[in-house]
Amino acid sequence: MRHGAKNILAATCLAEFIGTLVLVFAGTGAIVVDDQTHGAVTHVGVGLVFGLVVMAMIYALGEASGAHLNPAVTIGFCAARRMRMRQGGFYIGSQVAGALAASLMMRMLFPDDSTLGGTAPSGPAMQSLVLEVVLTAILMMVILGVSSGPKEVGVMAGIAIGGTVGLEAIFAGPISGASMNPARSIGPAVVAGRMPVLWIYLIGPVAGALLGVVAWAGIQPAVRGSFVKEMKHG
Repeated sequence: MRHGAKNILAATCLAEFIGTLVLVFAGTGAIVVDDQTHGAVTHVGVGLVFGLVVMAMIYALGEASGAHLNPAVTIGFCAARRMRMRQGGFYIGSQVAGALAASLMMRMLFPDDSTLGGTAPSGPAMQSLVLEVVLTAILMMVILGVSSGPKEVGVMAGIAIGGTVGLEAIFAGPISGASMNPARSIGPAVVAGRMPVLWIYLIGPVAGALLGVVAWAGIQPAVRGSFVKEMKHG
């Protein structure tokens, strides 16, 4: 790998590390603060925090790395052939490292908190697993629709993706935690030592992202056909 390419890769990995750190710190922080203050943030507030921090990081880092901030999204981009698997591996490592760093910061700030804002099902494990698959599939379809190559860029990308994350967190959070992001769940689970149900949040989002890629690929002929028809009659 050439020196210039190494510098670019290092910069994109740093962007993914910082972006995921901010996402997990703000999102899980909202949950911890809500618990510490007996509901001052509220469930809706927590959902909005997740949506808004994703939106902010896309606008801040989208040009640098694409602001995936999510191993499932990176795997989805690789499956859609919008980025190479080797680059995706570096992205995923950076995202998990960022999530762990965020949770370590939360542990220092709130040493007595038992979950650190982690995700856990409120009902049967299979219920949350299916929910995570569906939620992530929807998110992945939105991301593919507003992204260019492997990057989530453009005026509407942050609003569309952040809005989807916030919407899904608000309505599905009480059941599965609405993770949609393995790194977001890995950080607090590892640091808090609460990993028995982590498999749900590894398998569900990855399977959902792949399902979203398949669904998006199926839609593409209709999208292309509509564009061609519009150009002919335009």
